[in-house]
Amino acid sequence: MTEYNDLIFEVSQPGRSAFSLPESDVPLIDLTTKFPQHLIREEPAELPEVSEPQLMRHYTSLSTKNFGVDNGFYPLGSCTMKYNPKINEDVARYDGFAAIHPFQPVETVQGAFELLYELQEDLQVIAGMDAITLQPAAGAQGEWTGLMMIKAYHTKNGDRAARTKILVPDSAHGTNPASAHAAGFDVVEIPSNPNGTVDLVELKKQVGKDTAGLMLTNPNTLGIFEKDIIEMAEIIHEAGGLVYYDGANLNAILGQTTPGMMGFDIVHLNLHKSFSTPHGGGGPGSGPVGVKEFLIPYLPIPRIEKQENHYVLNAAYPDSIGRVKGYYGNFGVNVRAYTYIRTMGPKGLRQVSESAVLHANYLRKRLEPYYDTPYTQYSKHEFVLSGSRQKKQGVPTLNIAKRILDFGYYAPTVYFPLIVDEALMIEPTETETKETLDAFADALIQIAIEVEETPEMVLNAPYTTSVRRLDEVKAARQLIVKHTP
Repeated sequence: MTEYNDLIFEVSQPGRSAFSLPESDVPLIDLTTKFPQHLIREEPAELPEVSEPQLMRHYTSLSTKNFGVDNGFYPLGSCTMKYNPKINEDVARYDGFAAIHPFQPVETVQGAFELLYELQEDLQVIAGMDAITLQPAAGAQGEWTGLMMIKAYHTKNGDRAARTKILVPDSAHGTNPASAHAAGFDVVEIPSNPNGTVDLVELKKQVGKDTAGLMLTNPNTLGIFEKDIIEMAEIIHEAGGLVYYDGANLNAILGQTTPGMMGFDIVHLNLHKSFSTPHGGGGPGSGPVGVKEFLIPYLPIPRIEKQENHYVLNAAYPDSIGRVKGYYGNFGVNVRAYTYIRTMGPKGLRQVSESAVLHANYLRKRLEPYYDTPYTQYSKHEFVLSGSRQKKQGVPTLNIAKRILDFGYYAPTVYFPLIVDEALMIEPTETETKETLDAFADALIQIAIEVEETPEMVLNAPYTTSVRRLDEVKAARQLIVKHTP
């Protein structure tokens, strides 16, 4: 092993330095005049002491161990890990965008506010909504924001005390019930029917005067389009509830239809998914929320508005749920999404969904002979296989996911959605070539053959990664994130 496989603390040697700073031209101050004595260090921080080449090689080595869409196929189901065009990055780094500050007077950043306002208008059209807020920092916060507006709406109508329940399909993302609970609602699970869509009979049984709303995505997490969505929306609306769209799977319907046309009242969008901003790594993200006209008074403030040829921030909405994030959203992420939308245009966005759906169905058909298929209808942008056949042969799905790493691919989502035994959820996105799809299919087919002929090959994988099998239970229960000298 080289030193670049070690912790940086382990290669540290006293006296080495990777930087040289000029002498400060600012007078030193006595820290005790600014901070209490107990907050002031008595000894220097124990930072690693390495040379500049050591520092660069260490972090470059770490970067090569990280997997991302720039160095491989990332078929993580329900995550839409599409390639991020580099023009988005270039535009976000323009000085006029990257060098501004949120404390600047609005008059000095009119160009930035123009971009945000136009992005709002673009997303309104794409989602079929009447207004958009760019404040939420991510999809989950967008969910919470939408649910808080549902709460505010029922409060304004005088029946919040009675409307305590949010209905959520059993195939939903885990953030849906979590967000509903965080917003103060009780969660009611609605089962799926044998076709993988919401069971309307069960839905009708659960709807009543205590229904605040329904949360779902369409197509759902199984990659199946909820063909009864109009009827579902009518059922909820007749009961006085609202219908919320989780935008996780918007990539499947871009340019084809909109949540607004399906009857949804509130929408959150994941800019890191459908609109190709950076994805993963803990953020920052962006989860804009759109609403129909009757919910506009409840949107977060301040709102970006246009007055003649001038852009302003307006906080004069007394029924607003208030501010949900500092400033006006994650600006750099929004710039990337704006660039992507304007680069693609309406025809390009429509082609995105057409290609994403085509790729998913092509890949599913190639894999169906080798893995169980719990639902046989055509998929949208993603599909779910089952490794139950392989599990019966002694190889659970987790091992298939480990083995695929040896072929240079990220693993599909496994064991989700929960309603599919030994689930393998695959989303190829529109940005991959047929050659990549075929190579990935060939790899999964080879693994299926290995399960039958040499199962130990799969059970002991991976072989080519920088580390082999981890003790995942120990890693979760004994999480160590600091170095002790």
